[in-house]
Amino acid sequence: MATHTALPSADTLAKAATLTVFDESGKGITFGSLIENQKTILVFIRHFFCGSCQQYVMQLASVRKDALEEAGARLVVIGCGDWKLIKSYCEAAGYPYAMYADPSRALYTTFDLVESLERTPAGQAKRSYLGKSFLGNLVKSIWEGPLKNPQFIGKQGNLSQLGGDFIFGPGQTCSYASRMKHTEDHVEVADLMKEAGVAFP
Repeated sequence: MATHTALPSADTLAKAATLTVFDESGKGITFGSLIENQKTILVFIRHFFCGSCQQYVMQLASVRKDALEEAGARLVVIGCGDWKLIKSYCEAAGYPYAMYADPSRALYTTFDLVESLERTPAGQAKRSYLGKSFLGNLVKSIWEGPLKNPQFIGKQGNLSQLGGDFIFGPGQTCSYASRMKHTEDHVEVADLMKEAGVAFP
């Protein structure tokens, strides 16, 4: 098992490059083609009904397009549910950049992203993107998810799957990795953008 900040090996990256993700229309694309041509800030979120991750994606949405262009970078989010949820998820989060689905969780497994339902440990400061209380997040998760989109119940992805934040490319390289250790553990957006050389806010 990799530690939460270990960079993926060349063999792992080569394996990942062959795996397929799906865009909002259901079109398959290899992971390798996502990172082939430029630096790619890639965020693996949890399931598509996770209110905490949605707040994180709302922060990612505030990253300026010109700042990404100046850094020669792109921003990509991958979720572990059905691709049919992507469009409504992006609309709810106001997220304008690329998003894909990995319903088989093959990439999650390849990059050693683990499963847990633990929250922020007692005594540890919560991440700044967690603006709502746990109860508020739960209510938002239910409202934005199954209540608003009952046709997608069961398609949101594995509820215990954790995500992670990476910087890949260009090509099969990785310069930064941070795998979530609990359900509220995405890297601060400001820190992730700093690692990628992207001005923020």
